Amino acid sequence: MRVKVLNLEVDGQDVGLSYMRRFGSKPPLVCLHGFGSTKEDYADLALRADFADRDLIFWDAPGCGASALDDPDALNIPFLAAVVGAACDAFGLARIHLSGHSMGGLTGLLFAQAHQDRVLSFIDIEGNLTPEDCFLSRQIVDHPAETSEGFQASFIERVKERPEYGSALYAAVLPLKVRSSSFKPIFSSMVDLSDNTDLMRMLEDLSCPKAFIYGEQNRHLSYLEDLPGIGVRVIEIPHSGHFPMYSNPPALWSAMAKFLDEVDG
Repeated sequence: MRVKVLNLEVDGQDVGLSYMRRFGSKPPLVCLHGFGSTKEDYADLALRADFADRDLIFWDAPGCGASALDDPDALNIPFLAAVVGAACDAFGLARIHLSGHSMGGLTGLLFAQAHQDRVLSFIDIEGNLTPEDCFLSRQIVDHPAETSEGFQASFIERVKERPEYGSALYAAVLPLKVRSSSFKPIFSSMVDLSDNTDLMRMLEDLSCPKAFIYGEQNRHLSYLEDLPGIGVRVIEIPHSGHFPMYSNPPALWSAMAKFLDEVDG
């Protein structure tokens, strides 16, 4: 998959969206990465037999990876959801399967809620649904720093010490995958939405097939048992925590492929 750049104007911001696409005959799958990750998290899908012929599109969120925008302060989750719409319009995608991890899950939820006619299915991988999901993003409140670079450095050290699968790997590559100026606006938006918006109701109201995927270390999430009652398939990925694409990618990709194939029928 070659990396290309799509130039967009979103809410008055010029965005240079670094993306990868593999064309296929099956309905398109758009994958949104989490904070501190990039489109390359999903690149292996193009190599797998269970994603053969699937139209695949991944991009770096503005402020992450190789994507750029004019004003870092414009970054928030509603803006990233608007980027999804603008990118899909530019790619000519009328209807999509949508998947998002963590920040990408929250972004995808907002987009799906506003554009239900465009979403064939929604796969939420450890995306924010309640205040308890802000174990990373709430550090912008709990551990303030005088500079964005100072916050990034201390955040990395704290995450390295977390006793969870994938945390050390995630922390080690953060400086390469996200700009320090992106932390405050994105984390603040994630906390605000998680604390003050009924995201569970938003997920319940989606009319498309939907799945919530989580790592086994997060079995403690209080809402997991409520999800089947609102029409959400719950899938646990063994030997992983918040970052199943780092700790157990084959199990994650297989679960996603099975769900998509069932939806496509």
